[in-house]
Amino acid sequence: MIVHPLDRPVWSMLTERQAHLATGDARALRLDRGYGVFGVAADTGAEAQAALAALIPAGEELWIVEGDAWPVPPGAREVKRAVLAQMVAEGAPPPPRAGEPAIVALGEVDVAEMTALAEHAKPGPWGPTTHRYGPFFGIRGDDGRLLAMAGQRMLMLGMAEVSGVSTWADCRGRGYARTLIGHVMREMVARGETPFLHSYADNAGAIALYESLGFRIRREVHVLVIAES
Repeated sequence: MIVHPLDRPVWSMLTERQAHLATGDARALRLDRGYGVFGVAADTGAEAQAALAALIPAGEELWIVEGDAWPVPPGAREVKRAVLAQMVAEGAPPPPRAGEPAIVALGEVDVAEMTALAEHAKPGPWGPTTHRYGPFFGIRGDDGRLLAMAGQRMLMLGMAEVSGVSTWADCRGRGYARTLIGHVMREMVARGETPFLHSYADNAGAIALYESLGFRIRREVHVLVIAES
């Protein structure tokens, strides 16, 4: 049976365009810890599951994202499970709207601000080099403060994930997320990539925003967070 790359997104990213960020072997892989917490096994067989458990960093967690609910590998313990809505953009990305705030490219000099914003907004796992996944963009206030940001994370053949969407609580309701997501989408499409993203399945507000930008739910995917037993 042919499996769509998005049915096993972590496996796809770590065996395709982002294989250079992977640690492990053909049985199981783990993302470079600086970038995040994702891990994946080749299958649910005993050998692959044991290899996956061996990749759990001491005292830390490993996040598994799969189309189907995944078993807890022997030697590991379940920390939590969650269900995500996996969404793929259909049609052309939305054009810029009149009066949108200026968007700036973010880089190494902005890491401290990006990290503080990510820790506040909690858009998903964020590590010391997560900003290096690819282009990140932000909106700054008149005083130079970074108010909001968005960028990318998982990359696979012909597809790129919108991620890291974050806004300070006192700046929400101003359309910053919409502006930044639209910009990231246009950047991806210009490179010949189809944008996709993940949202917690019970986050109706976020899903409604993404749908207004042209994303449609493709399927549910399952998150399993594990740690050493």
